Amino acid sequence: MFQCVICYFSQKNKNKAYHKRFQTKYRRRREGKTDYRARKRLVAQSKNKYASPRYRFVVRFTNKTVICQVIYAELTGDKVLCSAYSSELARHGLTVGLKNYCAAYCTGLLLARRLLATLGMDEMYVGNVCDGEVVTSKYGNRTLYVEDLDWESERRPFRCNLDVGIRATSNGARVFAALKGASDGGLDIPHSYKRFPGYDNESKEYSAEEHRARIFGEHVAEYMRELEDKEDGSYQKQFSKFIDAGVDADGLEDLYESVHNSIRANPSFVSGKEYVKTDKCVKKKKRGLAGRKNYVAQKKAWKAWKDEQEEDDE
Repeated sequence: MFQCVICYFSQKNKNKAYHKRFQTKYRRRREGKTDYRARKRLVAQSKNKYASPRYRFVVRFTNKTVICQVIYAELTGDKVLCSAYSSELARHGLTVGLKNYCAAYCTGLLLARRLLATLGMDEMYVGNVCDGEVVTSKYGNRTLYVEDLDWESERRPFRCNLDVGIRATSNGARVFAALKGASDGGLDIPHSYKRFPGYDNESKEYSAEEHRARIFGEHVAEYMRELEDKEDGSYQKQFSKFIDAGVDADGLEDLYESVHNSIRANPSFVSGKEYVKTDKCVKKKKRGLAGRKNYVAQKKAWKAWKDEQEEDDE
């Protein structure tokens, strides 16, 4: 009854003045795709920066892959500076599990190394080998790689901020795996270790060994061993692609380590499609007078030959 009374008065108060002043929200806000309050704080730049863009490290998850991009905003729209997809990890030896925590780390690492190679900074900032350790710097206990480097005489590290979109930033989320991979790859992304796996909110302590185990897929290996002990066929059902690829629980750590090394060796983009130029995309040149006469002569000759064949058959 009370709720009906509230609805009655709210409807009565929505008079002509209310509807004249009603402003429709942005389309992506209505669809629940963009948090414009967070976007404004990530994109807005001080006016005394003289049109220098603010870069965002954008992490998105589809049904099958992980997408990492470095984006900056302009008045005409967002511009993508560099991107990496977990589907590219097949070239580095990883063909299964392209959406888990380990794949997110590899995708972030791939983006960082590719971006620095594009900007000519890959030798200045070689990155940090994944060990999950905490770096104690003048900024406090963080897992940043570039803060302790002496880059006063060289180019400054590439700074970008994490953009998680509308995903929940819970402890151990996969977006932080991509963040850790990009940070180990040499990008300067401000963050703390308090959202990584291995951090205990009660004791306020961080276990680097637990985080390293998550990056190298030990949680997946334990689950694989658990299902192998069962005889109901659940292992063959859930890890059928792993079985087809010849990946078992004991070889996961070596697999991810080889993927990291391959990414650092060659992070460049290679297209999986071969584009062949066909006549469909080419405008054909018009025939000249001689060409048209030749075409008519060929048609006459072909018609005469066809008539002869029909006479012979009769």
